[in-house]
Parts: sequence; structure tokens; C-alpha cells
Amino acid sequence: MKEKIKEMIEESIIVKKTIPADLVAKAADVIIHAYQKKGKILVCGNGGSAADAQHMAGEYVNRFKLEREPWPCLALTTDTSILTAIGNDYSYDQIFSKQVEAYGNKGDILIGISTSGNSKNIIKAVETARKKGMFVIGFLGRGGLLKEMCDLPITIDSSSTPRIQESHILIMHAITELVEEALSQKRYD
Repeated sequence: MKEKIKEMIEESIIVKKTIPADLVAKAADVIIHAYQKKGKILVCGNGGSAADAQHMAGEYVNRFKLEREPWPCLALTTDTSILTAIGNDYSYDQIFSKQVEAYGNKGDILIGISTSGNSKNIIKAVETARKKGMFVIGFLGRGGLLKEMCDLPITIDSSSTPRIQESHILIMHAITELVEEALSQKRYD
């Protein structure tokens, strides 16, 4: 078991070294600018990526490492009444797009998280966000259809869902730290 764990750690390190730091920095800049203009972030994903969306919203609304004011960030994965009503009355493919239509405005950001890059409900959310003039960031695996649809696709060069998700969490934390430092004008120890 120890050797298997070491292999997983090594694989995760190798994949994380391929994270495009320039695109992560650009995502932080886009979010900083949106918050300075009183915009908000909407985040969506399925399965583990839904949990990542909620994780991200928690760190923006509450705090990451610094004491500061809360920032508006909505995980579109959390309201079971909305999700089940849309899924029942329309289709699962529309569970996020209808929320983007309701909550999103020009100047806001949609972050779609999809390890495959082909999640139909994320694709529909991105289409709706683009119609509303929102900026779209994708946390993706190798890309899929979403790579061409996002304003800023951040892709992970791996076919392993766990390694992609681990990289997405690192990206999320890096962006959050950069945003928090910039908007708070403080540096972490």
C-alpha cells in the first residue's frame, strides 16, 4: 500500500507541474477586476466538481487566509429545490443554465468545472453566460467541447479524473490567494 500511495503522490506532482501558471494568473486578474467593479462569481460542476464549486464559494464568501469582507460567489450546485425543480420540469442539462439566467449579469464571471470538458449542463450554462455578456473561465481536463467555448480555459493534461480534480483544487487555491492578497493589499506570511 505504501508504494501505491507514493505512486499516486508522484503522479499528482507530475500533473500539477503542467498547470499553466500564466492562465491561472490571468484568471486571478479577471476575478480581481470583476470584484473591483462589484461583479460576482457563479460556479458550477458535477459530482466532485460540484463539491469544488461549493468549496470555492465558501472561501470567497467567508475567507481564505485573511480577515476581510465577504465577496459574492454562488455555487449553483447547492439548492436542491431549484436543482430538482429544473431537472424535473425541464431537464438535468438545464440545472445550471437557468440559474445563470436568473443570477448572472454582464460583468459577472461563470466558472465551469468539468474534468471531461463535455458536461452538457456546464455547456448550456456557458452558452447562457456568453449571451448575458459574462466572462467564462473553465477548469477542465484536456478540454473537450468547453475548451473552445470558454474565454479562459484552464486545462490539465491528464486523463485521470482524480489527478485533474487535485489540480483544480490547487488552481482554485492559487487564484483565491492572489485575489485575496490583491484586494486586501496584504501578503501572507
